[in-house]
Amino acid sequence: MKFSVERDVLTEAVTWTARSLAQRPASPVLAGILITASSGIVTLEGFDYETSAHLEIEAQIEEEGTILVSGKLLAEICRSLPQQAVTIETDGTKVQVRCGRSRFHLATMPVSEYPTLPAQPEILGLVDGAEFAHAVAQVIVAASKDDTLPILTGIKVEFDDDHMTLLATDRYRLSLRELAWRPATPGIQTSALIKARTLSEAAKTLGGAGDLTLALSPKGDLMGFSSGARRTTTLLVDGDYPKIRSLFPESSPIHASVRTSELVEAVRRVSVVAERNTPVRLQFTQGQVALDAGTGEDAQAEESIETLLDGEDITVAFNPAYLSEGLAAFDSEFVRFSFTSAPKPAMLTAQKEESGEDDDAYRYLVMPVRLPNA
Repeated sequence: MKFSVERDVLTEAVTWTARSLAQRPASPVLAGILITASSGIVTLEGFDYETSAHLEIEAQIEEEGTILVSGKLLAEICRSLPQQAVTIETDGTKVQVRCGRSRFHLATMPVSEYPTLPAQPEILGLVDGAEFAHAVAQVIVAASKDDTLPILTGIKVEFDDDHMTLLATDRYRLSLRELAWRPATPGIQTSALIKARTLSEAAKTLGGAGDLTLALSPKGDLMGFSSGARRTTTLLVDGDYPKIRSLFPESSPIHASVRTSELVEAVRRVSVVAERNTPVRLQFTQGQVALDAGTGEDAQAEESIETLLDGEDITVAFNPAYLSEGLAAFDSEFVRFSFTSAPKPAMLTAQKEESGEDDDAYRYLVMPVRLPNA
């Protein structure tokens, strides 16, 4: 095999494909990228029995063939190369990477031992890639990072005709994001539970090129994403996801609107003195919200910012990390807090104007920390 391609094109292709490789592969060949050169196209593939990646690039091919080489090592080599054309050529049981005056020799692995990638599932429909990536980034903040509870490390994606809903929870906060999409079959109703990290990676790397194609296997165990010459598949998380929709309140008697950027900075500052598991307290009164953290003989911090309160005064406390991460997911000028009562979860939604209507396409529900004597 022998082909030549521009350095940046190859580097991007190898780096993207290598992301699908397992950190600790069950078999040495699963650490490899399968590279096939044929008919003017170089195909790069990665697979770890759970996630697969397939990418095609145009190249000048002098000799067709297939090789299997270490994906992580090839990615590191490509990133270190000078800005010149790269030639990859087999040399016996090794492969040579040439770029300018640089030469690298890599050992190859047996192609015959590499597993066959799963076929792309049946197309479900199309979604705007940029909007989908933004939606996933908002929802993922509430997904659990505890692998001992695999179901909660996933994002539940529900499809209902031309309406899509993304849901995530780690039991202490919940997030919900709704958006439109274009189903291949009108009236479709189905769902998929996808690992949050996998979905985030697919959305970020494939969502920037216009429409993103979503696919689902007939058995409902494999999800596919494709855009242009790139496609990836992933096994779905098995299990029943908790029914969290009902936890979002339909109405709330108390609302408070705060400028998002001001609150983000205020929470960041007062959280400096909040020790582990120590909450940040927010006292909402007419015209202002006072924040404080720290107790007793330890360091303390206080700050107040303007707010527009509709309803009675209320004092609540939150885990500072949960509050900060939730606020960071909003890109609106204002954020609205909706309260039922102090001990119950608070719902955050976006608001363009301080006294305007809120946009509940994205909802973030966070459990409060119970205050002493509350």
